[in-house]
Parts: sequence; C-alpha cells; structure tokens
Amino acid sequence: MTDILDELAWRGLIAQSTDLDALRETLAQGQAAVYCGFDPTARSLHVGNLVPLLILRRFQLAGHRPIALAGGATGMIGDPSGRASERVLQTLDVIGQNVQAISGQLERFLDFDDGPNGAKLADNLDWLAPMSAIDFLRDVGKHFPVNTMLAKDSVRSRLDAGGLSYTEFSYMLLQSYDFLELLRREGCSIQVGGSDQWGNITAGIDLIRRTEGRPAHGLTVPLVTSATGEKFGKSTGGGSLWLDPELTSPYAFYQYWINTDDRDVEQYLKKLTFLGREEIEAVVAQGVERPQDRIGQRRLAQELTTLVHGQAETDAVEAASQALFSRDGDLSVIEERALAGALAELPGMHVDLGAAPSLVDLLTGTGLYASKGEVRRAVAQGGAYVNNERVTDADAAVPEQAWLHGRFLVLRKGRRSLAAVTRGGSRDNEQSNG
Repeated sequence: MTDILDELAWRGLIAQSTDLDALRETLAQGQAAVYCGFDPTARSLHVGNLVPLLILRRFQLAGHRPIALAGGATGMIGDPSGRASERVLQTLDVIGQNVQAISGQLERFLDFDDGPNGAKLADNLDWLAPMSAIDFLRDVGKHFPVNTMLAKDSVRSRLDAGGLSYTEFSYMLLQSYDFLELLRREGCSIQVGGSDQWGNITAGIDLIRRTEGRPAHGLTVPLVTSATGEKFGKSTGGGSLWLDPELTSPYAFYQYWINTDDRDVEQYLKKLTFLGREEIEAVVAQGVERPQDRIGQRRLAQELTTLVHGQAETDAVEAASQALFSRDGDLSVIEERALAGALAELPGMHVDLGAAPSLVDLLTGTGLYASKGEVRRAVAQGGAYVNNERVTDADAAVPEQAWLHGRFLVLRKGRRSLAAVTRGGSRDNEQSNG
C-alpha cells in the first residue's frame, strides 16, 4: 500500500483532519474502509463532486476499500451546509430516480469487483427508513447536545442569515448516524468529504465515541475555487457542469477545461487527475515555456473528459473541435452527437423542417453579419463559408445535401467567427435528441 496521506498532501487535497498521525497509524495497520456520501439533490453529479469522489478512488488505488453512499434518506431532508436558504423538498419518486442515476455514475469511477478492496455502494434509506421517530430520538438524538450543534459553522451561518427549519437542523444527526451504521455494518471508521462537511463529519465521530467507545477519523478536501475566486465547476451559462452527458455535452465539458485560466492548470491537474508528480511538473513547465499552445489545458481536458465520458467521446470531441476551427476541416465526418454538442455552444438560429432559407438570410439571421449588404460584400471577397466551403452566391438556397446529418449547418465569417443553424428540433434539446 502506498502512503495515501502523503499523496493527498502533495496534491493539496487535505483541508481538515481529526488527527493525521492517528489516521496514518490506522491506515498503516492494513486495509481500511473509507466512505463518502453523495445526496441525490439532482439527477446527476457535477464536477464539484469529483474531488471527494476521486478521493475514494485514490484510497482504493492505495489498497483500501471505498464505500460510496447515495443518500436516499438524507436527500429527502437536504443538507444546510454551504447554503443561505432552505432547499425545496423533492418528491419521493424524484429522489428515487436521482439515487438510481447517481448510483450509476458512482460505479463509473470505482471498481465494484469481488476483489479484497472492491468498492461498495450503499443507500442510507436502507437503515433510516425502517427506524421510527421515537427510536431515532431515543437512540441517536440523546447523544447530541443542542449547544454543540448550534456552535457548528453550518448551523451558525444559517442562523445568522435568518434561521433554518428543524428539518434541516436534524440533518447533522442523520449523517452522523450513517457513519455509525457503516462502522457497525462495514467496519468503516474513516469518512471523507468536502470542507463544508466538517461539522457533520465531526458530529458523526462524536456519536461513534459516545455509543461505541471507539475512535473514528475524518478528513476533508478543500472546496476548489478558481484563481479569480469563482466557484469551481460553473459553466459559462452560470449553471453547474454536470457529469451526465445529456445535461452537459462532452464537447462543452471538454471546452470548459480548455478555457482554464493558466493560474489554475497546476492545481486542477493535481486535484482532478491521476497523473504523477513528474508528468504534471513536465506539463506545467511546457505550459510556461509555450503558453500560447495551452498544453496544460489540453492535457487537463483530455484527462478529465476521458475519465468522465471515456476515450471514444474525447476522440470525437477533439475531432469536432479540430474540424470546426479549421477552414478546410471535413465536418461531414463528425459523429452526430459530438457535432450537436459542439454546435450547441455556438450562437445561431433554428429553422423549421422543410424550410428553404437563402444563405444571405442565414448569415444575417445568425448574427454573423449585420446586413445583407455586408454579406454580399463578404461573399464577393471570399470571406463567408458554409460547412467550411466558400460561399459564391449569397442569394442561393441551401441545397438539401449541405445539411450535416440532415439538420445542421456551420457558418463561418472569416477565420474564427462561427455560428450554427439547426432544423427540425429546438436548439435547446439538440443534445438530448442527438
């Protein structure tokens, strides 16, 4: 087994810990079980979940046994940590669907084989649902002094902001009981999570000490922010960057990392990839020497897109990107799903199926040109393109065979200004329909 704690420290992945020396001693004794919980507040995990999820993977690679918990019960309540307002409670059906979807994603990152350190998937609904409120209050609630709970950052910040309901106030007890239950069922004495989970993790450790008289360990990873202070994992549209390709296309996912600030490349390579120290240092050094080539960003995009979506999707995305931004690229060879994801990131317009618009109407309608006169001048000068082919007649209708996969056009103004035209379906759902 490798020294996982030294590895995490070098990668900047330790924010808080109960006692690193005691944890190191526990890990040195042999295989240990380590768990992290993920609440099904949406039907997909997002890149913010990647850091703690990959911590489980790192422990597994170091010889330990990871437990990924999908919070079917805690998801009904909602964690107040890091939030300024109460969550909107979701229906049981929605939570069940989210648990199923998230469980499938968790299985992509961990090895759930029959080996000695095969991962385990757990759902806290299994042990919390059969428990009555009276039993919970007697057996769990009595171990939680209210003054101690009020002192937790996650609770105090909400009280300062205007308060929280008893429902969310009880969340800490539920997560603490998860830790106790996994200790009893799986011998798990280590919990990891984001730094916003520190109060919940230490509450679980206290519960284990009070009920079992045994030590337990907690370790949190830092909540990642960019060099500009922006929250990690938000797309250019302001929404989350999802791991589900139907919510965030592999192309958009890849492009997010390509656009990483130079100052963030090294920390993302350390925290989000499994590249070794020497390789990361070499990539960073090359990036410093040739920043215009964005070597670090490309490696980051390749590693993470492959990790989340697979090598085939990465290859398709890179082929689409190369063809789009090369004036002689063959767009017809781009796989339909990859092309739909790429074009969804471009400005453009939608036309109805069966419509026969002229090229001049499309070039102005997409916003590439301000007027038909400007289009005609550009065409005369050889500066307007459709599917990387130079336009020679601005007033001509688009021939049927020009539509890529029967529904896409790529318009270009000069060298780098692109726009997309889709037909037969809304641009908002091109990715899901593809």
